[in-house]
This record gives sequence, structure tokens and C-alpha cells, in this order.
Amino acid sequence: MRSSKPYLIRGLYEWLLDNEVTPYILVDTNYKGVTVPSGLATDSKLVLNLAPSAIDKLDMTNDYLSFSARFGGVAQDIYCPIESILAIYARENGEGMMFTPDSEQTSEADDTAGGTGKMKKSSRPGLKIVE
Repeated sequence: MRSSKPYLIRGLYEWLLDNEVTPYILVDTNYKGVTVPSGLATDSKLVLNLAPSAIDKLDMTNDYLSFSARFGGVAQDIYCPIESILAIYARENGEGMMFTPDSEQTSEADDTAGGTGKMKKSSRPGLKIVE
């Protein structure tokens, strides 16, 4: 079965635009295949503005998100594999969704960092009744 992540990202993007807020994405810049301007990321994370007035040639597929934007007055092409996107949210109020990092990419990063390659047990969110 296909991942629901690209569909959620596209749906949330449209929802944010319909509500006249600024859509932002959080990208893991260490993910293989990510193309973003160097020197802008903090702790291997980069927030990108997806407002139609800030970008050009937006392309969202099931595999990647790409667009062109200006950084320091210079046009740059941005390419983010869907798995590299950690969140999509509104700048104004934080409404949106966070995604868990891709476990396969995390495993590869552990291997290259001298880890054992074993996945660390992740804490799973719990549900509670709110009255």
C-alpha cells in the first residue's frame, strides 16, 4: 500500500492556503537527495516558506516536492524527497502536522555514523480521553 504522507502534505497545503495562512515545511537536510541552499540549515533542519508569492514552479508528487525560490536574491531550485519532510504547518498559528522520520533513512544514518544498525526503540504516542 502506498504511503499516505504525500497525500496528507498536498491536502494540508491546500487547507492552509484556503485558510489564508502561510504554509511552511520542515525538512531534514541530511536526507539523501535533498537539494537546498547550503548554510541555511540549523541542526540539519530547514524551514521553507511555501506561500505562492514566495515560490515558483511548485511540483508535489508522491515521491518529491520541488520548487524554485530566491535566497539572498539568487534563484535556487529546491528538491525534497517526500520522506525528508518532517512537518507542514501554518506560520501564523502552528496548525498542521508533524511526521515521524523515515525509519529506513534513520537506520542508514546509524550505520554510517558507526552505530550498530539496530533501530532504537521509539516512544509511541499514547491516547488519552479528554473531557
